[in-house]
Amino acid sequence: MISAAVVGASGYAGCELLRLLATHPGVKVVGTYDIRNAGQPVSSVHPNLRGIVDLIITEPDYGKMAKAVDVVFTATPHGVAMKFVPRLLEGGAKVVDLSADYRFDDPKVFELYYIKHESPNLKAVYGLPELYRVEVSKARLVANPGCYPTAAILSLAPLLKDKLIDPERIIIDAKSGTSGVGAGLSEVTHHPTCGASMRAYAATTHRHAPEIAQELGKLAGRPVKLGFTPHLIPIVRGILSTAHVFLKKPMTKGALLGIYRDFYRNECFVRVLDDLPQVNFVVGSNYCDIGLEPDTKSNRLVVVSVIDNLIKGASGQAIQNMNLMLGLDEGKGLEASALRP
Repeated sequence: MISAAVVGASGYAGCELLRLLATHPGVKVVGTYDIRNAGQPVSSVHPNLRGIVDLIITEPDYGKMAKAVDVVFTATPHGVAMKFVPRLLEGGAKVVDLSADYRFDDPKVFELYYIKHESPNLKAVYGLPELYRVEVSKARLVANPGCYPTAAILSLAPLLKDKLIDPERIIIDAKSGTSGVGAGLSEVTHHPTCGASMRAYAATTHRHAPEIAQELGKLAGRPVKLGFTPHLIPIVRGILSTAHVFLKKPMTKGALLGIYRDFYRNECFVRVLDDLPQVNFVVGSNYCDIGLEPDTKSNRLVVVSVIDNLIKGASGQAIQNMNLMLGLDEGKGLEASALRP
């Protein structure tokens, strides 16, 4: 039995990690850690876990933790994990970091969009299993991708890999539910102000844009130029990402679907649909659904992908990465289908 700990147990991602790991047949959660709510039972912070996870949230001692568990999930705010992840690795634990701290190949890019990096020499594997399965299986530190990047990268990977689109004209318009902002209270996610409204934010400056560009550039074999605009919409969970790209030559929908299905033919959590997907096809699951529609009047192609931002966009993907890192079946503990309606 693999032993696991969750740092950042008070947040939504921490809750989802605990909920999913509680039914994982090969894993036992032996520690739940946070500065917030230290001394409180997990169930007092996450009532849905009453009788399921009965641990007490405690302040972390990273030296002891690293020697006591096989894997640590760090579901902390950006800029926090980089302070203590080196100690966890030195102590012998494997780490899946759900923050942005280790997602960038160049720490200077991280510093442009976040804060000064405190462990810039530490290198992680970017944890998108569909692209880096072999590397993840050998890693001791995995950087779990962002939620928007997961949806965007998976939606365009086959096109860029086969050099079918113009890499200098990529527009990604994405929409997310309010849980993507986290458990903290704010005017932006206060229900009376967002429950019957929609808003774009960081329309040209969102910090997920360079993460998306980094990975799409690797697929294309050259730098890409993209525009990324996120929106907050009045649902709790889910991301719908719509990419507008331009084919180098006209292609039928059938031919394009064939390319996608061939690219993802062995993937347990990517489903290529005949029609455009909806968020409620995937909420509550670790699936990413993808659909597309060519514009018959031009070479524009619209690609739509949907994920649950807290599962495939965070905690579910983290467990998928853990399974690979520890030699377990990749889909173990993630078999649940979506909740619909």
